[in-house]
Formats: sequence, structure tokens, C-alpha cells
Amino acid sequence: MFGKILNYEVSENKVLVNYEKIQSTITLINESVVNFFVPFHREERNSKAVENVLNSEVKFEVKFDSKVLNIKTNVLSINIYDDFKVDIYNSKGEILCRDYRGERDPFRRLGANSTLAAEEGHKLEGHEEYKIYVSKVMENDMYFYGLGERTGSLNKKGYHYRNWNTDDPTPHGETYAQLYKSIPFLITLKDEEACGIFFDNHFESHFDMGKENSNYYYFGAVDGNLDYYFMYGPTIKEVVNEYTNLTGKTPLPQLWTLGYQQCRWSYAPQERTMEIAKAFREKDIPCDTIYLDIDYMDGFRVFTWDNKKFGNPKEFLEQLKEMGFKVVTIIDPGVKVDKGYKIYDEGLKEGHFATDKDGIVYKNWVWPGDSVFPDFMNSKTREWWAGNQKIMMDLGVSGIWNDMNEPASFNGPLPDDVVFNNDGTLVTHKEIHNVYGHMMDKATYEGIKRATNKRPFIVTRACYAGTQKYATVWTGDNQSTWEHLRMSLPMLMNLGLSGMAFCGTDVGGFGHDCTPELLSRWVQVGAFTPLFRNHSTIGSREQEPWAFDKTTEDINRKYIKLRYKLIPYLYDMMYKCEETGEPIIRPLLFNYQNDKKTYEINDEFNFGDNILVSPVVEQGARHKLVYLPEGDNWIDYWTGEEYKGGQYIIKEAPLDICPIFIKSLSIIPVGKEQNYVGENNDDILTLNIYLGKENGESTYTHILDDGESFDYKNGKLNKYIINCKLKEELRIELKENIGYSKNYNKIKIILNNLEHTKKVFFNNKEIEVKENQFIVEL
Repeated sequence: MFGKILNYEVSENKVLVNYEKIQSTITLINESVVNFFVPFHREERNSKAVENVLNSEVKFEVKFDSKVLNIKTNVLSINIYDDFKVDIYNSKGEILCRDYRGERDPFRRLGANSTLAAEEGHKLEGHEEYKIYVSKVMENDMYFYGLGERTGSLNKKGYHYRNWNTDDPTPHGETYAQLYKSIPFLITLKDEEACGIFFDNHFESHFDMGKENSNYYYFGAVDGNLDYYFMYGPTIKEVVNEYTNLTGKTPLPQLWTLGYQQCRWSYAPQERTMEIAKAFREKDIPCDTIYLDIDYMDGFRVFTWDNKKFGNPKEFLEQLKEMGFKVVTIIDPGVKVDKGYKIYDEGLKEGHFATDKDGIVYKNWVWPGDSVFPDFMNSKTREWWAGNQKIMMDLGVSGIWNDMNEPASFNGPLPDDVVFNNDGTLVTHKEIHNVYGHMMDKATYEGIKRATNKRPFIVTRACYAGTQKYATVWTGDNQSTWEHLRMSLPMLMNLGLSGMAFCGTDVGGFGHDCTPELLSRWVQVGAFTPLFRNHSTIGSREQEPWAFDKTTEDINRKYIKLRYKLIPYLYDMMYKCEETGEPIIRPLLFNYQNDKKTYEINDEFNFGDNILVSPVVEQGARHKLVYLPEGDNWIDYWTGEEYKGGQYIIKEAPLDICPIFIKSLSIIPVGKEQNYVGENNDDILTLNIYLGKENGESTYTHILDDGESFDYKNGKLNKYIINCKLKEELRIELKENIGYSKNYNKIKIILNNLEHTKKVFFNNKEIEVKENQFIVEL
């Protein structure tokens, strides 16, 4: 395919390697990140994920001795061989990533008559050939993470996944190769060193982590270019930071989006929506957001309202706003074929819909019946779609829920040869399927931003690498089963590692019927999930917080209120995420990479920097085996008891208790009790400080801004930097960096586990502590 290396050229940060049959380009993004590109499909890149590559000035050397081309930076040493075989070493000469030299050798699969098995409906495993294929040597002590929304365990060793966004409403199990999202980003961990591979190919692609053969792992695609980035940590934190430098950081969301959200297919007519809203307020259960599913529309026509169900949408949304509720409405890409319907007529006249290979507008069947599909590859179409968002925003809608954007269709999937116009380059559905939802989200983001001048809130089902710049995600149509609750934890953790920090699941499960115990345990997970939304399907048993019994309602109220208490902390973590790419829900190994016991823990996670959550995910369980990572001490949130890290404990967990532990010396800002974000404007900064038995020091940065605009990017925010130093006495220092007009008047500090013999100083002034707390004027 390549042949022998003939020669090479150096151009700025690129090394062009000329082979007998083709030219490859190695681009040094920085000392730790390198891109490998070979134009098998077309000469130019067509990345929708990497929009603004920030190339650093990289010092590197190139040597060629007729057998191997070596590229060396201060961090990496890259050997390039004939046939484009690549081996990558760290600065110590230790191998990080090595191409596999052997032939593909799938495990033997025996069977007498596979035809009969297939006829009965069994899905048979088979060998697949790829136009683009790269295999790497598999080591015994190698672990794999990332790849976005996937069923199965946290460690992906032994799994095979297909990147082809798929709407499959059947109950998802561990054997599912594809779901709604395609994020071809893999993290490898070996000998406590982490590396990342981002295979930026929009065609159907595959990742195999030893399912085919345990001697190698591979990634491949049915077509397109060979275009992948290798990034070296050596920590997972650094790998995720580099990946999100390429594909984009999750931006700071509006503050209200971190509150509790309630959804169902469907809350219609408006009397039903109001009934739900009133119940939250009457039952003292906080809630910020109510969703309207497809039944709010006029015959499922997007950007319309059914005036029989919602007589005056603007007036109705204003009523909900006065009660403290935001409304998020669903929008699908399928546009109803209907002459006289403004969206259809405009799109048809201006050429905004995808066509078949003969140039005739392509139709398929979705909720409205015959439907056509906007060509989101075309910037003019995105501009048109963006403009339509103003229709919803002007009525008072606060966010958009992009669904069915794989794209889903009922009369079979869109054929591979459906044509889209990528601003002058005609491309087929085969190429752009995985980025269709991504480009819809981009258009939606730009439209809402322009219409409101606020940070857009978009929830999307389908996405590609980089969608985190535009939308939050949920894991699609899950089921009200314990298996799906368990599976959601590694799924969310790997989404976070894959750049999608603002993520969540349908709390309680979408399909099937939830039970009181299942909802009680699921809301305990949801309280620590960035997107906290309860959602259920049409025809299922109701599962609002009060839908079962008093015990279940009380548990929902308890954890939803806990969530609101922790929103200031969560907002700080989201701000940090925009700077570093660090996810909110993290596998324990993210913070504790040197502790190998964390590498395959599926049922615990860190919530930001300082909180560990170990939810109960087994029916009937009232105890939980909890691992506390080595390197820190941990304080039981409920009892105040302190434990040394590096051990397993058994935590009693009756139905209303989710095991929660706080890292010792943590500083956690907490908010007032309120029905919705912004109900009580707090002029007091309240900090919980968790003191351990051991001396130490910690620093925390708290953020205050207007919670909705982009002004924070221009310095209009306050930073409160709190330092806590525990020795013979406790010293707390506060530094303020003020850029926003609103400020705190007082600071209240609650000291957990304070020894009464210790003196306490705040900004070098001794403080009298009463009942383990004190308040000072700012």
C-alpha cells in the first residue's frame, strides 16, 4: 500500500514522507501530540471535530538512515518505517505505542451450519475488511478507556465497537457494538503511563481492543483518509487535556442548567404541564426545567406549536417563568413534506434539503410522515436552521433538545448515496452520517447564541467527537432496569474521558416501568450527574418524584435538594473543565492513576476534584463495598468518620443513603435551599471545610458571575481563592479577584471535624469559632 521510504521533506512543523506509492504527512502539534495523515480518499482534510488546531513551535530533529526515519522532540521519539509502520517511544526510550507487524489473525470460530443460526436471528461474528486499517501491539498489562457512549465495563479490553450513529430502541446490552454517538478516541494505560489515539474519520469506523485477537488492537474505517492523532500524557489528565485542546472544551453552561430537570413523552396539553409544575412547588421539590416532547408541535412540524394543546405558547411559557421554570422543547431534523408549511417551503426553495444521486430531494418517513432532511453540511443551510431557533427563543423557550439526529428514519436508514453539499464538495451520507447530528448541533448553538446572547443550552442524542463545544448529551433510550443503572456509570465515565463532560442519563430509565426502589437509587446517581434529568416514555408508568409512595418521594426530595446544595461546587468544576477538559464524573483512576486498584472499578466515581460517590446499583442491597483510593484520607459525608485511603470498607446503605465520601482537607462551597436556581440571591459565600486528622494544605477557587452570559470570558467574574493550612493551628486565607459587579458581603465557614484545641485564623486574624462555624464580613 505504501512501499519503501524514498525521501522526506520538512516544512515548518510537518514532515512529508514520500513512499513509492503515496505520500504521508506527520505533523507535530506540540512536543506530546503528533498527527499522522495519508490522503487515501481526498487530498484535503474534512474534519468537523478539529476546527482550530493550535500548533506550538516545536523543536525537533529528523534523521533518516534508509531503513528508519526518526523524528525526535524533547518528549517523543517516533520511528517511521517502510509501509508506514510507526513505533513511538518516550524520552527514556521506553515503547509507548508500536505498530503490529503480523497479519490479521482472528480467533477461530467453529460452527457446523452458521446459515441456520443466522436464519433463526442469531448475530454471528465475522471478519471485516477495512480500507483504512492500523493495528497496534497489545500488551498483557494494557487497559483501554474512552470511545464515548458504550455499553460494557469501564476497561474496554476485549471489546469491539462500531462507530455508526444508530437509533436502536431495543434494550441495550453489553454486546451492543454501536449506539447513538461516535467518538473515535481511545485512551491506553500501561505501566502507569497514558496515551491517546484520536482517529478522525467520519466514515463507519471500528475499534477492536483484542476481541479479534489478543495480540493486537486496531482501528479501521470502510473509507476515508488515514488521519489520526497520537497524544502522550503520561497522565490521563494530560491526555484528556490534549484531546480537548484539539476537539474543544466543554464550555461553562448557564447556571440553571445544573438544576433538576423533568421530562416525559409527553407533557401535553398545557394543563398537564402546569399540573407537573405546580406539583413540584407544592411538594417542596426543587426543579428548574420542564421538557416538551414531540406532542407540543402542530402535526410534528418542527418550529410550530399545536394551538389546541397550547393556546398561547408565549403567555404559557411566561406563566411558567414566573414560577421559576425554564422550558426546553424537542426539535427533530425531519421536516414534514407539506406545501404551505413555512419551514418546508423555504427549505425547498433555497435548496436546503439533501438529495438523491439524481438531485431529487430525498424523502423518508419520520414522526410527521413523509419528511426531508436539512443538509447541515452546507453552511447556508446551517445559517437558515440557526435563524429558525429565534422562532422558539422569541416565544420564551430556554433550550433546544435535538433528537432523532443520527439521523433516524422509519422507512429504512438513509441510503449511503444520499448527497450533501459540503460547501461546494459533494459528499454522500456514507461519509457524513456520523457528523450529521454534530453539524445540526453546531447550527442550533449558533442560532441560540445569536438570538439570546446567552450560553446556549442544547441537549443532543447523536454526536461526534467535538460536539461538547455545542451541546450536552444524554445516553439515549435506556430502560428502567437495574442493569441499565449499573451500565450507566462506566458509560458516563467514558463519555467524560472522551471530552463530553456535560452528560447524563434518563434518571429512572426511559423504557419499561420504573419501580420505587430503582428510582430511589437512580436519583442518588442523578444528583451527581452534570445533566440531571428524569425522563420516561409514552405508555410507561409515571415516574415523577411523587409517583410512587411517600418514602420514594422523600428520597427524591432529599437528593434533589442535595444537588442544589452542591450547585456552587458543580459550577466551579464546570468552569475548571472549560480550562482543562477535566470531566465532572471521573473514574477513580483519573485522579489516582498510581493506584492500580482503581483501574477497573465500574461502580464508583469522583464527582469533580473532591467528592467520591459509590452508589448502590443492586436491587435489595443495603450495604456497599467501597474502595477508597490510596493517597488521600476520606471523610464519610453522612457520619464524619475518617478513613485512610488504599482500603476497602463496607458501608451501611439503607434505601435513603448513597455512600458519599469527601477527600480530607477539601473546601466545598454550598448554596442555600431554593426551589430553583436564582430564587434566593445569596450574598453569603458558604464554605464547608473537611478537616482530617493529618496535617496538610489545600487550595480551592470559587467562581461568581452572572450565570448566563459570555461576559465571564471578558473577565467579568469574581474569583475567590481559598487556602487552608492545617498544622498546630488552622489557617484560612481568602484572596479575591473581583471583575463582576456583584460580590459577597460575608463569608460563612463550617469546619467539619475541627479539634477544639486548635486555634483558627482567617486572613491572619484569630477567629472565635462557635459550633464549628464562623462568619466574617468581606
